[in-house]
Amino acid sequence: MRRIAIVLFCSVLLALSWWRSPLPSADSDPRVTFAALPLPDRPAFGPGLSLEGVWVLRGEGDDFGGYSALVSLGNGNLLSASDRGRYLRFADPSRGEPQPRMGWFLMKPNEDKREADCESLTRDPATGTLWASYEHSNAIVRADTRGRRQRTVRPAAMRDWPSNGGPEAMLRLADGRFLVLSESREGWFARIGPALLFPSDPAEGAKPVTFHFQPPSGYRPTDLGQLPDGRILVLVRAMQFVPPGFSAKILIADPADIREGETWEGKIIADLAAPLPEDNYEGLAVEPADDGSATVWVISDDNRTSFQRTILLKLHWQPQVR
Repeated sequence: MRRIAIVLFCSVLLALSWWRSPLPSADSDPRVTFAALPLPDRPAFGPGLSLEGVWVLRGEGDDFGGYSALVSLGNGNLLSASDRGRYLRFADPSRGEPQPRMGWFLMKPNEDKREADCESLTRDPATGTLWASYEHSNAIVRADTRGRRQRTVRPAAMRDWPSNGGPEAMLRLADGRFLVLSESREGWFARIGPALLFPSDPAEGAKPVTFHFQPPSGYRPTDLGQLPDGRILVLVRAMQFVPPGFSAKILIADPADIREGETWEGKIIADLAAPLPEDNYEGLAVEPADDGSATVWVISDDNRTSFQRTILLKLHWQPQVR
């Protein structure tokens, strides 16, 4: 009888421990952890933008790190891809267990950087179709909802872009057009860079309008996201010779201002500088809300170095009366 009582008592304690600490999904990868940082006071944000969360991501193994692309999958789920051909999928860490998963992205294991260097992701929320841009090959790859490669194209308008300055930022607009920005400059002392606006899916052979993008002096575009009101957020980054070695800002620009052969630019709405943790921010994703606001996510590329980190920022954008 005493033995039965002990077994029952232990069973109750075990059940209570499960109730208090929900187990992560069976799909979760224990090699990845999310450590929340205290929210800094008064980040340099413009009206309508606020900070909701900051995390340091740490991981083990060759699958982790180097994230240069980020896209929203809806319902607080995110997908990031690295310049080494891997992916990290996770849920909003402010809602509980992020359930991270890692693996090879759209390919079999392949260490050839020319085929693995994914720099940007974009998605059709209606169908779940994904598009990825690859820098060294100047290619755009379309994939289905299960991440299976469907079609690869190398648009003629991107053919002469430098291998290390190719399609760094790409976005499928809500109306089905595609915006692509090169990381390269049009000359040693130029501030403008090549930019393309495809009228429809580039994977189907659409021919783009060519124009120029002008970021702030010293900065280059790294990713794009579209707000519910149609305007575009542009993440830009500059390299510095002093620690932490990088500076990043978020611009806002209107795609209605794009004209063939002309220069398009935006206005700075956020400086990702101290008191925020500073790092090599390369990925940006926007998840619209039903009330016209949006969650804006930003992730940094640690370049797999000991002195950089993978930082995740959660921002909230609230439309202002214009």
